[in-house]
Amino acid sequence: MNTLHNFLFNVYPYVCLSVFLMGSLARFDRDQYTWKSDSSQMLRAGQLRWGSNLFHAGILFLFFGHAVGLLTPHWVYEPFISPANKQMLAVVAGGVAGLVCFVGLTLLLHRRIFDPRIRLTSHRTDLFILIILWVQLMLGLVTLPYSISHSDGATMLALSHWAQSVVTFRPDASVLVDMDWPFKVHLVLGMTIFLLFPFSRLVHVWSGFATLAYVLRPYQVVRSRRLGLHTREDR
Repeated sequence: MNTLHNFLFNVYPYVCLSVFLMGSLARFDRDQYTWKSDSSQMLRAGQLRWGSNLFHAGILFLFFGHAVGLLTPHWVYEPFISPANKQMLAVVAGGVAGLVCFVGLTLLLHRRIFDPRIRLTSHRTDLFILIILWVQLMLGLVTLPYSISHSDGATMLALSHWAQSVVTFRPDASVLVDMDWPFKVHLVLGMTIFLLFPFSRLVHVWSGFATLAYVLRPYQVVRSRRLGLHTREDR
């Protein structure tokens, strides 16, 4: 068990991150026409609209919330909020966002499974990744009672310490030895999602972040054809 624990939380994160980055680059280089999320908006548009909006709003909040919460050093927020209060804030905010995301994903999953026309046009990987995300959300909601029972903030500090140790290439799985099982399974499945990312429809997330570059691009100068004619006549 010690060997498995060390592999899952000391080695497996780097395996997943390597495949995530290199696999995304390879897919963009070799299969650019698959770099998309297949649309089925002509079928059950109302359920799609509700499910997609709830899912994306919830998942974006959870993603950035996890990133900021786990990767922000303790000394940064210590003057403003205690670990216990930060953990309670994460439970409340994450719980609300998790429920919103769970409802949206359930609508999307129900739509793909129980509508025969959508099911026939869906790839197996589409259903597979939706089911994995659904299970991951369930595990995240299961961890909430465990977090509330450890209200001193120790759980938050241990998870943050592990995440920051991975990012700084000094992995320390020892802080997770006594962690409750839902947290461990949640972490492993979360890393597995990064491992599967390049091989699924999730790659379209990169395109979503890439559109932010349009905010920074310079204005495009467009000259009218009429102005061009006047210019030639003047010459």
